Amino acid sequence: MAITPEEKQRLQKGSRRGIGVIVVVIAVVLVLIAVVVLSGLINPPTTQKITILGAGATFPCPLITKWSNDYANVSLKYGGKPTQVQVNYNCAGSGAGITQITQKTVDFAGSDAPLKPSERAGAPGLLHIPETIGAVMAAYNVASLSSGLNLTGNVLGEIFLGKITTWNSANISALNSGVTLPSSPITVVHRSDSSGTSFVWTSYLHLENPGWDSSLVGKSINWPVGVGASGNSGVAGKILTTPDSIGYVELAYTVQNSMKVAKIQNPAGNWILPSLASTEAAAASFTNPPTPSGDWGNVSILNSAGATSYPIASLTYLLVYQELNTIGTSMTAQKAQGLVDFLWWAVHDGQSRSAALVYPTLPAGLVTLDEGAIRSITFNGQTLHS
Repeated sequence: MAITPEEKQRLQKGSRRGIGVIVVVIAVVLVLIAVVVLSGLINPPTTQKITILGAGATFPCPLITKWSNDYANVSLKYGGKPTQVQVNYNCAGSGAGITQITQKTVDFAGSDAPLKPSERAGAPGLLHIPETIGAVMAAYNVASLSSGLNLTGNVLGEIFLGKITTWNSANISALNSGVTLPSSPITVVHRSDSSGTSFVWTSYLHLENPGWDSSLVGKSINWPVGVGASGNSGVAGKILTTPDSIGYVELAYTVQNSMKVAKIQNPAGNWILPSLASTEAAAASFTNPPTPSGDWGNVSILNSAGATSYPIASLTYLLVYQELNTIGTSMTAQKAQGLVDFLWWAVHDGQSRSAALVYPTLPAGLVTLDEGAIRSITFNGQTLHS
């Protein structure tokens, strides 16, 4: 059927009218988008910040610091709002950490030494959450010696008791045939603060040297000889700047500072350098741990069985109240949730940061134990992680 000139004109007008409507709609949409974008720039969505406070052991300080930095970039939401959880950890030493968590001035603490009965009584409800494993080594600064000097626990005890005073002592020479030892006097360096690393070190010397009695075991002792420095970093720095010195430092610090370290004879009779592998070997024999709320006072992986186990190794712990409202008014529901989520992340995703800092990843059995501990944490009786 042919279209009349009048009908053709009407169709053309309708087409132009439809195009005009489409143009108007597009223009309106573009204006609305611009308004939304400009509104977002003027009033961007606010990100709430939760700050969690911790303090304690310097032993795991490099790892916890790495965790803190990385976790601040993890995207979270609490109450529907974007949230940044900032973990501030003060590497003040295990003794300081235990004091602060007992006084409830921090939200969690770090300690390389498990709580003593008196400490548990002063802070009922604290959980032990093993978060990593480390090794303590004899680090020395003797210009004429390379890394790998052979030393036994017994000889180390004699040095730290002040009974072996020179590097060419017959006791050291007997362990290092063919090595020319200098006649220079030995300067002993030890921790001056209350330290879980000291607890691990003195516990080992007590096992190996009959003269190192129980009064010389602890986080803070009256040292027979030597000069003190605060923290693992302080001891490492003191050794590096003191010729002919020897002290004890956690593995990560010796690697960071390229320090000379001794081989230690393990119970199998082998001379073992501290390393990630030899520390993992020491932890491999640890089985049947207590419950997180139980008594960890006698837990030790010193002198672990195994041909390749490094003998001066230790677990290190995060100490957290099972009921978080125990902290007081500074603990809120959102903060409690943030703390629990951080702990879960640390024993899972956080373990991928361990090896680069020379800490072994947690064995599967300890991860399972930690999962149970974290699931048991509550705030006002409410479970925070299912």
